[in-house]
Amino acid sequence: MKTVRILSHQTGLVFRHGNFVKTLPAGHHWLWPNEVVYVYNQGELLQQPPYDLAVLLTIPDIAALLDVVEVKDNEIALQYEGGLFINVLRKGRYAYWKGLKQYSYRHLDITQPVIPADVDLASLMPVPLGAYVRSYSVEGHEQGVLFVDWTFRELLKPGQYHWWKNNTPIHVLKADMRQQQMEVSGQEILTKDKASVRVSFFIQFQVLDVVRALVENKEYDRQLYVLMQLALRETIGSLTLDELLDKKAAIVDGVMAQTAGRATALGVVLNGGGLRDVILPGDMRDIMNQVLLAEKKAQANSIMRREETASTRSLLNTAKLMEDNEMLWKLKEMEYVEKIADKISSVSVSGNGQLLDQLKQIFTASK
Repeated sequence: MKTVRILSHQTGLVFRHGNFVKTLPAGHHWLWPNEVVYVYNQGELLQQPPYDLAVLLTIPDIAALLDVVEVKDNEIALQYEGGLFINVLRKGRYAYWKGLKQYSYRHLDITQPVIPADVDLASLMPVPLGAYVRSYSVEGHEQGVLFVDWTFRELLKPGQYHWWKNNTPIHVLKADMRQQQMEVSGQEILTKDKASVRVSFFIQFQVLDVVRALVENKEYDRQLYVLMQLALRETIGSLTLDELLDKKAAIVDGVMAQTAGRATALGVVLNGGGLRDVILPGDMRDIMNQVLLAEKKAQANSIMRREETASTRSLLNTAKLMEDNEMLWKLKEMEYVEKIADKISSVSVSGNGQLLDQLKQIFTASK
């Protein structure tokens, strides 16, 4: 004989020659030498049973002690104890010993992508449900569109979104709703008079209709780029080189007018733009520089001739006044003498009285 002790939170199973004999409650028990006892803790999962679980469940005494839950292939089960989450059970059959703990289960069908609204994802994400859930976030400056099984379903506002992981494809496309800028740079274009120029243009735009931009059109930004490129070529191609250089603002207005309606069809609105650079080929730059230099020289010559004419006219008027007014003549003589005297530090006079008479005539008005 041998003895075995079963604690208050345990359950014992006695087998003899491979056959179930009885269950053992808490206490001390005597066993025959050919009997084997298996001791399990109440509330725990039945692990490494002496026989397959299906065989044990055919025995009424054992089945009455087990809490059995079956999770189908298309399900997961949330296990709770006293309303508190414990574990996630995948497909299979689970047996827990009854006694100390009372479990409840919630079965969730994961074949459909939508997660029931009453599932507390806030406390179950990212673990332990992270392996069963796919998540997408839409930022505050974005809007998104949801495709389920390659079909558009709904517009997504900013927030966090979750769906079950399964064979149903789910895609979320997002668009930035802030103002954006697009560059159309390095465009080689021929003007109306066959001059080759390289221009750079920029456009500022904003997405207004996310469904048009992401659902009804593919790669709306690339389409917008091509629209701007074609409009720029058409506008510049209708102008001569001189008109291009003189009417930059008109070019911007023309490009905006041509593309505004088409941009609306893409779900965007154009807020502004500008012609950033107009680059001429090297030989064309040399010619333009020569033309500009010639124009500036002609302007300089014209100004010099105008100033010379004005100066000559002024001298002529002064001479006429001096001819009619002797006093003015004397004042002019004294002005020149004063200028000469400023440059002379000393004067030495030699000669007869004729020199003094001549100086006297200069400074004395004749009567």
